[in-house]
Amino acid sequence: MSLETIAPPPPAALHLDDDALVRLKTHYDSMPPVAVMDLSIAGYDGRRLRLHAPLARHVNDKGCAFGGSLASMMTLASWGLVSLHVEAAGLDADVFVADSQIGYLAPLFADLDVEAEAAPGADWATFIATLRARGRARIGVVAHARLPEGGSATEFTARYVAIRRR
Repeated sequence: MSLETIAPPPPAALHLDDDALVRLKTHYDSMPPVAVMDLSIAGYDGRRLRLHAPLARHVNDKGCAFGGSLASMMTLASWGLVSLHVEAAGLDADVFVADSQIGYLAPLFADLDVEAEAAPGADWATFIATLRARGRARIGVVAHARLPEGGSATEFTARYVAIRRR
């Protein structure tokens, strides 16, 4: 698996070992509905997680990306991002999507390239400190499926909850 590093990671991601992305991909593949999506990790820079999947696996009756596949990819990218930050902090926690909203802006007639990052105003340090102190924490995440010519085919906003395992 080829994994591209986009930029130097922020301090919170410095403790992420080289195998973390391999473990994340293995976890994705362990879920039968996700395994058939043929997704790959396209990059991670400590702030943004990018996933890729071929259009051929996600095409609808109009020849563009199936809306459910786009929603799934953005949910998975966001979940993976939060999970990577929890792991980098040395914590053992379950991560759940609490709620989400999606807007479909334009049909996507190309492979699915999704990028997830913390929502504006969200702070990883606060999220991790709260998880350490209280055993549970929330963070807002945003994701987009990119159009080949630029811009977004979809916009996704969500809140994720992490709960420390006992």
